[in-house]
This record gives sequence, structure tokens and C-alpha cells, in this order.
Amino acid sequence: MNLIDTVQENVAVAITTLRTSKLRSALTILGVVIGISTVMAMATIVNGIQQQIVRTIEIAGPTTFYVMKVFSQTPLNPDALPKWVRVRPDLRPNEADLIAALPEIGYAAIWAQTLGRLEYGGVRSQPTTLNGADDGFTEIMGGELVVGRWFTRSELKSGSNVVVLDEAHARRLFGRVNPIGRTLSVGGRPCEVIGLYAPAKNIFTPPGAENGAIIPYKTMDQQYDIDKTNALFIPVKPRKGVTVERAQEAVTIALREQRGLRPSEKNSFDLITQDQILDLFSQLTGAFFLVMVSLSSVALLVGGIGVMAIMMVSVTSRTREIGLRKAVGATRRDIMLQFLVESATLTGIGGVIGILVGLGLGQLVSAAINATGTTPLNQTIVAVVVSIAIGIVFGIIPARRAAKLDPVEALRYE
Repeated sequence: MNLIDTVQENVAVAITTLRTSKLRSALTILGVVIGISTVMAMATIVNGIQQQIVRTIEIAGPTTFYVMKVFSQTPLNPDALPKWVRVRPDLRPNEADLIAALPEIGYAAIWAQTLGRLEYGGVRSQPTTLNGADDGFTEIMGGELVVGRWFTRSELKSGSNVVVLDEAHARRLFGRVNPIGRTLSVGGRPCEVIGLYAPAKNIFTPPGAENGAIIPYKTMDQQYDIDKTNALFIPVKPRKGVTVERAQEAVTIALREQRGLRPSEKNSFDLITQDQILDLFSQLTGAFFLVMVSLSSVALLVGGIGVMAIMMVSVTSRTREIGLRKAVGATRRDIMLQFLVESATLTGIGGVIGILVGLGLGQLVSAAINATGTTPLNQTIVAVVVSIAIGIVFGIIPARRAAKLDPVEALRYE
């Protein structure tokens, strides 16, 4: 009998054994299921988030970059800024105008963000993102204006209390009432609704980060508190045919001249490209995934120990069976292979169940945060291999114990 036939026979024996001890088998594979399902759920969620980030970048365009006071991987506390940040001047509207006037630049404007609630007729939203921007918002963020209009030049210049509202928020606040022309509270200030905005469907917007409302930048600057270190920036798009590098060089030269920086002085601002944003999110999601894998590995370890314990019990309870097999010619190799295959089958089943549960949970969570992605095939294959490997590794000791049993003593066992 060749190896393949032997393995097939042992798998059949293992499945029969599992059927006769359903509760014991179920408890044994539970740890494997928890560990594998956690890994798969995290892999699915992280994969979905990464795909949504890429799609968001594609909406803005791969050439779009941003000017900020400082670029930090974690938001800085505006009340306790380090000295090297405090000495940097805040971005100003005239700097955005200067950049927009450069021949290499197709679009530039100063934007700001803050959090606030929307309220109308006693209905109040959760805190949402309020954007201070202009009518070029869709050029950078995607989406479209579905009803009404954008801001006029006079409204942008004077800082009028007008708002373009997110369509979904408008439905929740106004119901069937037409919101155009009505006044609602935007972060505690009254604003007249002049338009409804539908965001791009594939934009990376987990709950709490939706663009709930867009108001003129000057309105936000005059009436709202802005974190000018973390939430004030200038989105820049190069003119068609101009490379990102060339556009960044032109912006850098213009801002340095505007701020009177000497050649020996470092830039008092940062330029952030889409690649840098993608790298940052990849680092964050990668770290998140690594933490979850580490936590789930504990469950896998517990599951592996459980497999070893159950297989030890199985060897003891089947001592007479082992003696009979040895008496009719089974070798140590045959006995060891039998128990290794049984152990691997046990964890393999747990791995398959864990993958199905993990993928299901991952898809549900991804859909809830609007970051649905494709099934991580590579991680699925690795999960199957790992689950089977756990059975083999933790099944070696019980298998060796079974293989070393003396056939005469085993036949005497009651």
C-alpha cells in the first residue's frame, strides 16, 4: 500500500473516530476555530480597508498632494506642541492663492476640518466631519452634487452661513421635507442648506468620518475652532501634463520665497503625496493585523495543547486497538502515521470552520464600516496549512507514545 492510500485510509479512520466522540472532538477544535477565525476576520477587514484607501486615492488622483503645517503619523496635541512645530507658521489663505496661481498648478485651495453635530427640528446627528472648503470639493474627494448648487464667489469671500449637506444626513434630519432653503444647526451655528452632496460610494469612510457637511472655508475660519496643526491643509493638483515632482518643486520654491526662508533653513511646512498616505495607512493596518495575529496565536496555542491532550486520552482509550494492529503486522510508522493524520484531520476541520466563520465575520464588519474588499486568498491558504501543521506538531508526542506501545502489554490492557 503506497503512502497516499495509507493517508486516505487513516483519514477515513480519523473521521470515524471523530464521529464516535462528537463532544470531545468539538471541544478540541474550538480553540483552533477561534484562532483561525480571528486571523481570517482581521485579514478580510484589513484587506477591505486597504482596497478602499487605494480607491479613495484613485478618486483624488495619484498626482494630488497636500501642503500641511506638519505631517505626523499620529495627531499632535495642539495644546502641547513641541517647539519645532510651534515655530512653524500656520497655513494662510493667501498661500493657497499663491500656489493656485503657479503655472504648474491646476487646483489649490485652503481647506479645514472639524467635528460637529447637525441638528434640525429636534433631530440631532452623531458628531460628524465638517469641512471648510470651496466648490472644488468633488474634484479632490469625488462624489457629486445631486441637488441645489455650490457656493458663489461672494459667499466664499464673505464667509456666508450656507452649507452643502451630505445626502444621507439630509434624509435622516429632514425626512421627506425638502431641505433646500431651510436652516439647520451645523456645529452650533445656523446655516442655510443650498445643496446636497452624494459622496463617492467607494470612498474610505468608516462611521464617524463621513463628510457630513461642507461650508465655505472662511465661514469655518471665522466661526469655528480649527486645529491648525492637524486639520488645516492645502490640497494641490498639478496642471495636466505636469509631474508631481515638478509641481512640488514649484510649490516649495514659492512657499519658501513667500515665508522668506534662507537657503540654509529647512522648510517650515510639509508636502504629503498620495504614496505617503498609502504607506502610512499600510503601516497602521499592518500593525493592527500583526497585533490581532499575535492575540489569535494564543488561541491557536491553546487549541494545539487541547489537541495534544485529547490525542493522549485517545491513545490511552485505544491501547487495545493499537495492540491488535501491531499484532497483525502494523509497524511503528503505521501507528504513528495513523495518529498524526487523525490529529491533522481534527485541526484541519477546525481550520476550515474557522476560515468560514472568519470570512463571514470579516465581511460583516467590513460592510459595516463601508470597506468591503476581496477575500484574502493567500491568507486563506496559509490558514489551512497552519491549522493542519498545528495538528501535526501537537500530535507528534501522542503519536510517538502510541507507536512505542508494546503489543503484548497493549493487548492485555482493559
